[in-house]
Amino acid sequence: MTDEAPQTAAPYGTPATPRIAVRGEAALEVDPETATLTVTASARGKDRRSVLQDLTRRNAALLELARGYGAAVEKLESGALSAGPEPAPHGRGERIRAYSGHVRITMVLNDFTALGDLTSRLTGVELTRVDGPWWALRPGSPAHREARRQAVQDAVTRAREYAEALGAELSALVELSDPGAEGARQPAPGFAAGRAFGAPAPGGAEEPPAIDLEPQRQTVHAQVNARFTMTPPAL
Repeated sequence: MTDEAPQTAAPYGTPATPRIAVRGEAALEVDPETATLTVTASARGKDRRSVLQDLTRRNAALLELARGYGAAVEKLESGALSAGPEPAPHGRGERIRAYSGHVRITMVLNDFTALGDLTSRLTGVELTRVDGPWWALRPGSPAHREARRQAVQDAVTRAREYAEALGAELSALVELSDPGAEGARQPAPGFAAGRAFGAPAPGGAEEPPAIDLEPQRQTVHAQVNARFTMTPPAL
């Protein structure tokens, strides 16, 4: 009895077992799941204490306003805060012209019916800037899974069409992988473009009207590399 060495399949197939290499692709347009606003409150004045008091008051007003929308605001985070003196441009020594401060808050909403009203009310807070919305899908969105499924189906369809063009049939799947799975780094998904809203001049008594913000549909891409074996072609 002799031991037989295991046979290794040829990397590019053989005349008896040809291989087909294809790339499956899919692109879906779906509604966004979240909208992100970046809100920046500012304060400026001659007195350091009054600037900090104004900044604290505006920050508290923004947080209270966002919390008033309940579960519609699923994430509320305070970001970078900066405060300090502004030196005089042509003064000597350490002469200070004024004091200024900024605080940034990130708000993520999942209820778009509240988005326009909240955005309008945020701009009503003195010296407040609103950037956004940035529409996005959650990382675990079912849309990503559906796009991958359709990409696999596209790869099978392409391979089958190639085989049929040669009078052959697919026989087995040899490999299925994401593009870049061997080490190439894929670009990170980007956000849809947003917009900026500046606060009106202080002293306005009327409540600003709600802004009609239409959600921007998101495009989900998926790609997959696939290798199949097929029956000998009829050449």
